[in-house]
Amino acid sequence: MSIPAHARTNFQTLLRAAGDGNLALMECLDAATGSPRYVICAVGRDDGDYVFTPFGHLADGNPYDAYLPPDPGDPEGFVHPEPGDTP
Repeated sequence: MSIPAHARTNFQTLLRAAGDGNLALMECLDAATGSPRYVICAVGRDDGDYVFTPFGHLADGNPYDAYLPPDPGDPEGFVHPEPGDTP
């Protein structure tokens, strides 16, 4: 599977912001649930004001439980937990 161009562009922007020291971690509320989220933002300036561009939030709990990685044996698939494993 291929990572889409917009995701690659956003990742490059995030790397530039990190390299320039222009990242912030902000506490925000999830728009759908109202739960607190800790959001990674790039920091810019616009006419003297700070502009925060959100890129994503930190995973709650154990991040290994939150994501399924690509399957090295199937370029179109993902690794799935074994039956009985906690996802």
